[in-house]
Amino acid sequence: MKTIYLKTKRLTLLLFASAAFISIQAQMSYTTISGVVKDKRTNKKLEYVTITVPGTSIGTITNADGTFSIKVNDSLQAEVLELRHIGYSNLRFPIKEQIGRDVTIYMTSNSNLLKDVIVTPKDMDARKVVQSAIQKIANNNSQATNLLTGFYRETIRKRRNYINISEAIIDVYKTPYTQGVADDKVQVYKGRRILSPKPGDTIAVKFIGGPNLSIFLDVVKNRDVLLDVESLPLYKFKWEESAMVEERPHYVISFEPQAIVPYALHYGKFYIDQQTLTFSRVEFSLSMDDRNKVTRMILQRKPFNLRFKPEEVSYIVTYKLENGISYLNYIRNEVRFKCDWKRKLFSTGYTIVSELVITDRKEGNVEKIPNKLAFDRKNSLSDKVRDFYDPDFWGNYNIIEPTESLENAVNKLKKQQNK
Repeated sequence: MKTIYLKTKRLTLLLFASAAFISIQAQMSYTTISGVVKDKRTNKKLEYVTITVPGTSIGTITNADGTFSIKVNDSLQAEVLELRHIGYSNLRFPIKEQIGRDVTIYMTSNSNLLKDVIVTPKDMDARKVVQSAIQKIANNNSQATNLLTGFYRETIRKRRNYINISEAIIDVYKTPYTQGVADDKVQVYKGRRILSPKPGDTIAVKFIGGPNLSIFLDVVKNRDVLLDVESLPLYKFKWEESAMVEERPHYVISFEPQAIVPYALHYGKFYIDQQTLTFSRVEFSLSMDDRNKVTRMILQRKPFNLRFKPEEVSYIVTYKLENGISYLNYIRNEVRFKCDWKRKLFSTGYTIVSELVITDRKEGNVEKIPNKLAFDRKNSLSDKVRDFYDPDFWGNYNIIEPTESLENAVNKLKKQQNK
């Protein structure tokens, strides 16, 4: 889970937190392909499009502005990129003639194909389909040990202004999906803090354990979050309009709480491969029906005279199919809340966004991350990495491109430093 940490000069407020990891790569010659992905019909920029090099585990994802940048080792002699996105036909984009300039890639919606090939099984029990998908996790997901390389970023905004930006390349040691997450570990290989809270701020917000997203929010492996069979009766399930994911028909099943328990429950959607019953995508949020329950769930400490009100706690988790096996691909977590000191008329809104994209993977005979190198869940990434800004800092590592608003915030910081 995730923890947010609000600190004053004397008192500390802990909120909901997460985590993540990295991997070491040798410096090699590489080629960068950058651009934007759009809908062919509407010209709309497409966010969270998975971009990979076919035949490899190398990949990245478009940001909220639809832009991307992917670095490909020259020794691979790659000729195309493969793009995959929910509701769109897979696309292979030739890259040899595009090197050195920004490209615009158009994807075609496959909604018409969807109507032709998918029939939602109204006569089937949606809950039983979810249960069947849970039973197939061992077959559908990796039964080997994996070492994942990922790019992790966390940003914190106070109103519209960024007050903290931290990034890292991480290694994630992940045991087989037949096991739990107790032995999964994350190690920060390389990181930087490119924006820090101002010393004069009365409230500073930090993630505790942030890079561990890949452990806690891998809901298919960490089933305690959503897929504990004993907890399924707490929810009611409903068929939604089906979808195409990676050109494969998927059941879409929504869920929402139907029981009253002492803690906050979730609502959201499962995307389940119609043929294999593999979980491909999960979207979920904490129910705000009782905000006191949410507060107790994500808030561990706070100053006595600080008011706190959760507004939203939401997640997106996606998986990528390779040779018939599903692997963790991307995680996004957003937390919105308001807080301020008592006696003040207006509260201040904060937004925390953390993202993790898996950019490479090794499977099988991989070394376990030593406990002494594992990122401690009690630590904040922004406290563990130093202030640093360098456009070439990441070298040949693939990252999530910064959105326009984030880029503006960094440029503003650079101008302040140059004064």
